[in-house]
Amino acid sequence: MIELSDVTKRYPGGHEAVSGLNLTIDQGELVFLTGHSGAGKSTLLKLIAAIERPTSGHVVVNGQNVGRMKRPALPFFRRNIGLIFQDHKLLYDRSVFDNVLLPLHIQGMTGTDAAKRVRAALDKVGLLKKEKTRPITLSGGEQQRLCIARAIVSRPALVLADEPTANLDDAYARDIMDMFRAFNEVGVTLVISTHDQELIHRYGGRSVNLAYGKMVV
Repeated sequence: MIELSDVTKRYPGGHEAVSGLNLTIDQGELVFLTGHSGAGKSTLLKLIAAIERPTSGHVVVNGQNVGRMKRPALPFFRRNIGLIFQDHKLLYDRSVFDNVLLPLHIQGMTGTDAAKRVRAALDKVGLLKKEKTRPITLSGGEQQRLCIARAIVSRPALVLADEPTANLDDAYARDIMDMFRAFNEVGVTLVISTHDQELIHRYGGRSVNLAYGKMVV
């Protein structure tokens, strides 16, 4: 499903966030990305999502070389990917409900079915009672849960999550990970970056450790 071949990402100034990386992730896998801050975990997730393009090498997702993908094709490519990043990119001028509705709206889904999906996603993350509020009024942890609801509402085949439980208390973190695990059990591919070793031990899956942009065995 995901294949990175000799991938390097070099930013202006010469810093290599990812260097000569080779990684294959099969459909339905649960993979945890670990490593120190600045190890390249976030960059790796953004390369898979085509938010960043590789300086060299190839990133192939579902048979598509995302590094060569034209900009107009990106929204269609990302339809089947749930994205959870630390910069939430929430729409503060819209309600919690409308933020979660957006991916379905982009796909052309409206009406009762879309509303049911939105409320089901909000219920899973404990925000159903706040559907009419604006994201700016939510705490950091609530905004993180809103981001997760928006990522899962379209029932994607692939979820990319950058420290998804970092701003959550232990109870909500376990609930979110239990939900991710349930998705994984029905075939959803999950790639999750985390510093939480206990979380990795509890949920299993494969651990990919990065250090200074390289994989560490």
